[in-house]
Amino acid sequence: MTFTPHGKHLVAGEWTATDATFTSEPAHGQSHKFCVGTLQLVAQACTAAEAAFETYGYSSRDARAGFLAAIADEIEARGAEITEIGTQETGLPEARLDGERGRTCGQLRLFADHIREGDYLDRRHDAALPERAPLPRPDLKMMQRPIGPVAVFGASNFPLAFSTAGGDTAAALAAGCPVVVKGHAAHPGTGEIVAEAIHAAIWKTGMPVGTFNFIQDDGYDVGSALVQHPLIRAVGFTGSLRGGRALLDLCAARPDPIPFFGELGSINPVFCLPGAIENRAEVLGQGWAASLLMGAGQFCTNPGVALVVKGPQADMFAHATAAALRDAMPQTMLTDGIADAYTRGVAQITSTDGVQELVAETSKGRQAIAALYKVSASDWQAQKALSEEVFGPVGLVIEVENIDEMVTLAKSFEGQLICTLQMEDADMAHAARLLPVVERKAGRVLINGFPTGVEVADTMVHGGPYPASTNFGATSVGTLSIRRFLRPVCYQNIPDALLPEHF
Repeated sequence: MTFTPHGKHLVAGEWTATDATFTSEPAHGQSHKFCVGTLQLVAQACTAAEAAFETYGYSSRDARAGFLAAIADEIEARGAEITEIGTQETGLPEARLDGERGRTCGQLRLFADHIREGDYLDRRHDAALPERAPLPRPDLKMMQRPIGPVAVFGASNFPLAFSTAGGDTAAALAAGCPVVVKGHAAHPGTGEIVAEAIHAAIWKTGMPVGTFNFIQDDGYDVGSALVQHPLIRAVGFTGSLRGGRALLDLCAARPDPIPFFGELGSINPVFCLPGAIENRAEVLGQGWAASLLMGAGQFCTNPGVALVVKGPQADMFAHATAAALRDAMPQTMLTDGIADAYTRGVAQITSTDGVQELVAETSKGRQAIAALYKVSASDWQAQKALSEEVFGPVGLVIEVENIDEMVTLAKSFEGQLICTLQMEDADMAHAARLLPVVERKAGRVLINGFPTGVEVADTMVHGGPYPASTNFGATSVGTLSIRRFLRPVCYQNIPDALLPEHF
């Protein structure tokens, strides 16, 4: 069955149209018209979410777990239709969309199991000591409580896993927080059908209608109004550094500043230690190229730079990477805007002093061609523009003189999502020097692999110091992500009958 979008917004349980519309720009297939959100609609959605919080925020863990599982069931029931419109809108292959749908549903069910166990509440109890001298101690209980309505921004590069029902939405709902999602204009039809799945799960489980709200928009006004609305208590965002920084500043400028959990930009450096390059130069080059090409390089985990000690083996590594990239076919990028930004970003690299071209970028339109460049460590440090993320299949080899310079360069990096060390046993001493440096730079440190995949698990950290993310103490992937939308409350001398059911 083919899904035909109706183009409306979901607010307070009702599909609502607005006068202005925008037209989708699919990679292939038919375009569709979608309603543009309004400031009035934002206010209605936030009010509905706040009203829902009075019930949903105090619902049982079992009830919320059942709701999360029902969302997964409803998404799976629409699986073929989601894949069809998702591939049309984004140009991503069917296998990628199917895998992303599985990840999204798996995360919803993982969170359901996690909140049933209750450990995420971090419950603590200091019993009263009425006879303690010189002063008695009151009875003290502490637990994590949901913060209230959360705004979530859909991501361009993950139409399922980081968008309508993705990580931020799933985490907020698991915590007990209603959600207002601003859909991404790159895949509005995909967002709509997933919103329909969540809407069906609300009716199936009897949750308040304002628990989930979905507003389409192709501009900035709705997003700006959403993060500034006084009923919104936190924001989840995955996107560009420029857009995320603008929203972060709006959140900070509110009369009541709220947390902004933004995942923004990262070049995810790969440190190739001498033993690894000596034994595996060609294999490492091929592996790095494959990681750069995955999804046309449109991953926040894309390893954009590789550091090597200059010499014949480093040349072999660069040659193997270049050969693999030259053999790659053009790939469709998610949007015309992202394709244009990729071309501009590569042009910025090529115009920088000291940069040597190894594979030229010759993209046309929305079809991306991979590119590779090389630069010395000294030229890298002299040109701040080289440290900025370029969203697409481009790699930059940074040649260092020795391990000392590699460690010095590592200390100069800004915050990253991931740092990777390619090493052999003979590199253990070098790795021991680098590890204390890179663990301060990144939320995840990887040995002998490539960082493009992100496992959804209890232990995963997808975040890091700025500009990788706006809160280095948080993650947007894994069960720990739920904690972003909770806050600790201490209950002093409160009768058990008045405590939240979860205690």
